[in-house]
Amino acid sequence: MADFRPGPDPDFPYLGENDRYSFPEHKDWKDEIIAIGGNLSPGMLLSAYEQGIFPWYNPEDPILWQSPNPRFVIFPQNLHISASMRRLIRRHEFEIFFDRDFAGVITGCAGMDRPGQGGTWITGDIIKAYTELHRLGWAHSAEAWKDGELAGGCYGIRLGRVFFGESMFARKSNASKAAFLTLAENLFDDGVAFIDCQVPTDHLRSLGGTELGRDDFLQLLKKNLAPRACAQNSDILDRRGNWGNIYFQITS
Repeated sequence: MADFRPGPDPDFPYLGENDRYSFPEHKDWKDEIIAIGGNLSPGMLLSAYEQGIFPWYNPEDPILWQSPNPRFVIFPQNLHISASMRRLIRRHEFEIFFDRDFAGVITGCAGMDRPGQGGTWITGDIIKAYTELHRLGWAHSAEAWKDGELAGGCYGIRLGRVFFGESMFARKSNASKAAFLTLAENLFDDGVAFIDCQVPTDHLRSLGGTELGRDDFLQLLKKNLAPRACAQNSDILDRRGNWGNIYFQITS
């Protein structure tokens, strides 16, 4: 067995956002762990998401590239916003911003106590890598603010008509839910076909999440990723979206 070092491999080439890496072909996938090793450079991460894969590993492990089967997703028609949550949001219990404090959101997610988990998978390397993706315009945060302080939020990756949710946190009751539901509704209004929630939880199921076989997920993913232009220095804004530091609310 190969002697993999914990975390990113310092000897693996750095891939810029326009570089791509080919993971093993889907027909060869035998398990949920698709590959081991590599690094978290922008091109490596984007390559993984485009192929239905994401990094998920413990701090003492090498990078594990995973693709769960089944996958957990939310479709626009299934998004559930309870009457009580709509009232809470419309009362402006929280101010909801997108991309105002991405660093605050991802570090907030890393610091959450999650019962049954031995620490956090959001390591310093993960924070650095996704913050760089945010700087490049691919990673986005939704934030719930209360009395001028960040009360909760969530973050993920936007590729074409797909949003890959990564994690959420709350310091006040309903803060992460308010941020996520506002984000979801605005994403669907913007043409996103589905939100990838990766693995099922009771919380996400209550918001409309449903299981989808991996083969079906990969077909749906391929269908909804905008074609990537191959020309050097091509415009890739159609792939990453551009929220900016904008204030949002539930619209209906």
